Amino acid sequence: MRAAAAILDAQGREALSSRSVSAAAGVQPPAIYRIFGDMQGLLGAVASFGFGEYLAEKAAAAPESDSVDGLRCGWDLHIGFGLGHPAVYALMYGQPGPGPAAQAAADALAILRGLVERVAQAGRLAVDVDTAVGMIHAAGCGITLSLIALPTDRRDLALAGKTREAILAAITADAVPGSAAGDVSGSAAARHAVALKATLAEGGAGADGLLTAGESLLLGEWLDRLAKA
Repeated sequence: MRAAAAILDAQGREALSSRSVSAAAGVQPPAIYRIFGDMQGLLGAVASFGFGEYLAEKAAAAPESDSVDGLRCGWDLHIGFGLGHPAVYALMYGQPGPGPAAQAAADALAILRGLVERVAQAGRLAVDVDTAVGMIHAAGCGITLSLIALPTDRRDLALAGKTREAILAAITADAVPGSAAGDVSGSAAARHAVALKATLAEGGAGADGLLTAGESLLLGEWLDRLAKA
């Protein structure tokens, strides 16, 4: 896998073959098929392996004290991985399908959701969690794939930062001071609803016996409605 990843990073997908990988790894070509089934299996394993290292870096990064800054950090790590490992990134996001690469992408999406939920719990998410995750994921993948498609000397890296700030401006807001009892505006109610739902989801609504399963479902429906206010 390391040999295949090195070839991908240095020469791209076109240079990857059973012959080139086996030569670089010092094994006979049949070993690839015995271990991975076929070259597609190897490609999936390489994507999972390469992205696994990125996930380890992302997980090791200490959470920012500011939840929105934590989201910024996650965005920058994602873009950085894509530009540093374009062939592996393209395997994961440019050719969607089942397998290890898809699982690695799903793991990354779960980490993104965790970062977004921190923003929600802080009362700073202006949209619901699913919408925020979808917007960030689509924008991040789109920008990364667009930059990868350009020659290195034509990439406007500032575009990634500008897009990041535009997305954050669209989905976040300043924290609502205290409980702001006098503030009954729709936007304030929506942010409180998103924050409460994210907090309950983290601990499991009704898990402490305060709510029945039916009450939890009803509360979730009310919070979803308020979140769209």
